[in-house]
Amino acid sequence: MVDVSVVVPCFNESEVIDAFHAELVAALEPTGTAFEVCYVDDGSSDLTAEHVRNLADTDPRVRYTSFSRNFGKESAMLAGLRMSQGDAVVLMDADLQHPPELVPRMLELHRHGYDQVVAQRDRTGEGAVRTALSRAYYRVVRRFMEVEIVDGVGDFRLLSRRAVNAILSLPESNRFSKGLFSWIGFDTVSFTYENVERAAGQSKWGGRHLLNYGIDGLLSFNSRPLRMAIHTGLWLFLSALVYALWIIANVVLNGVDTPGYATLITAIVALSGIQLATLGVIGEYVGRIYHESKRRPHYVVRETDDTRTDGPGRPERPLETVGQGRSKP
Repeated sequence: MVDVSVVVPCFNESEVIDAFHAELVAALEPTGTAFEVCYVDDGSSDLTAEHVRNLADTDPRVRYTSFSRNFGKESAMLAGLRMSQGDAVVLMDADLQHPPELVPRMLELHRHGYDQVVAQRDRTGEGAVRTALSRAYYRVVRRFMEVEIVDGVGDFRLLSRRAVNAILSLPESNRFSKGLFSWIGFDTVSFTYENVERAAGQSKWGGRHLLNYGIDGLLSFNSRPLRMAIHTGLWLFLSALVYALWIIANVVLNGVDTPGYATLITAIVALSGIQLATLGVIGEYVGRIYHESKRRPHYVVRETDDTRTDGPGRPERPLETVGQGRSKP
């Protein structure tokens, strides 16, 4: 019987994963809680897969899944949730920016009846530009999204089994977990911890990845960009109508006047830009619908601790492909 499952997505974390595991075990063993650690290797190009295999060989509480290629953190978290067997599941990163010593505190809050326990980081040591952009983004998100997203809240959280089952029941391919965690509801409590630098390696979230992730968040939980396009079109139509009436009135009162070249060019450029932006928004939604209609699996598994044949007592099974409709390992 497993009380707690710790799900750890990994991508090129070979430099730090052993230290992370040692700190996690040191934090959990004194609690007397029966736990398992579910590592998901997201197609790493370094020795991460080898490290998690070694951990599984030396620690019976370790389980792992290794993808055939890099499918992204959202898919890795989904695979980990499907692997998990505990009554509570903790999601955290392997780079030690999510301090393992906070997990016992999360477990204690869970025992008070909370289905979600969220660790919210502050922005200590973060660059001024990135902090300003992040806060501006979250202000926009809170205004336009249909779910509540709090600044500083990430994937470091504990979920009860019923919260995990609710997440696994959601079949969409374009997953934005921050929004999904908020969408399912349940009793939630949060606490703040000081931002921690990476123990080793480099961040996988550069400016381009963060921008794309932000766009995913805005489009995944609302259709307001489409409505804004309609409102903009109506506003431009009314503006053009008023301008046409003004021209007619000016002709009647002052005679024929030659329209200004600058005004014409400005209007053409502005309208063209708005039309292209609107088409882009529509195209993004259509593309997501097209992607969902294919119903491809979220990821393809190359190897798990159950499918290995190179260790003692390892059963020989065919490699597994996990599809969208599957909710249990």
